[in-house]
Amino acid sequence: MELTRGELAVLIVLALNVLVSVCCLIWNRMRGTEQYWVRFWIMMLCPAGGAVFYFLSWLLYKATSGMEIDLRDVVFGKERVKTQLKADENRERNILPLEEAVLVDDSKNQRLAMMNVIKGDTSESLAAISLALHAKDSETVHYAASALSSVLNEFRITVSKMLGELEEEAPEETGAEEALLNYMDKVLHQQVFSDLEQNRFVHLMEHAAEKLYQKNASRLTPEQYESICLRLLEVGDTDLCGKWCGRLTEQYPEQLPAYTCRLKLQFTLRQREAFFKTMDELKKSKIRINSETLEIIRVFSHGRVS
Repeated sequence: MELTRGELAVLIVLALNVLVSVCCLIWNRMRGTEQYWVRFWIMMLCPAGGAVFYFLSWLLYKATSGMEIDLRDVVFGKERVKTQLKADENRERNILPLEEAVLVDDSKNQRLAMMNVIKGDTSESLAAISLALHAKDSETVHYAASALSSVLNEFRITVSKMLGELEEEAPEETGAEEALLNYMDKVLHQQVFSDLEQNRFVHLMEHAAEKLYQKNASRLTPEQYESICLRLLEVGDTDLCGKWCGRLTEQYPEQLPAYTCRLKLQFTLRQREAFFKTMDELKKSKIRINSETLEIIRVFSHGRVS
């Protein structure tokens, strides 16, 4: 029986649909795409329509994931990424799988871990998220870039607002300065900005600390002193770092940060005699040395302090 032109066209479409469906099945299986059998049967049972649907979905994904996100301020260098020593256990359960997934190039687990991280408070997970920017999976990179861009933009806006409140504050009030110091260090200690912007924000933080010191130095805690010293040291401002180390030592001479901040500064400046003098003072003091400080002393002592 001779086929009509319409019937022949239908058979050709069905044959092409089977061929495309089988090719997509093989491709998705090789890539490890989830539910590849479901996609295969949808394409088989919906000739042409199924293939068109997935093709349009792919085009939409490429269009949105390829959107340019302003991340010129984000540091992409792996050498700048470090996991924080102090973190709550729930957050670490998400951060560590993300880091491991990136290192082993596991696309499926990268996406899952990335989604778990951004579901929570991302402000303390920026270092881990920035590591995901190096993932080969484009979807993971897009999630990471979007999360970082959102948090950093929010940080800029909030800092600007808090600086305005600081300038309008009464001479005897210190609340704005204290809040600004704690808020800024929460992000700046993760070092995810470019060098230029990190430097600018660190000096804005130091400006707020100076105003607080002039108003009421007793309101500055050893932890705030330490964060100021370390942020200044990280951006290479050793002069200001030395000034704050001196203030910290003067106000809290029997606190551990008074020694560790000086040790780090002296090591950076290669002040050998001052370094070992401070270390001896710490050993003779009644201050309880934690494991982190012992590691600092061990590493620095074996470093080239000249």
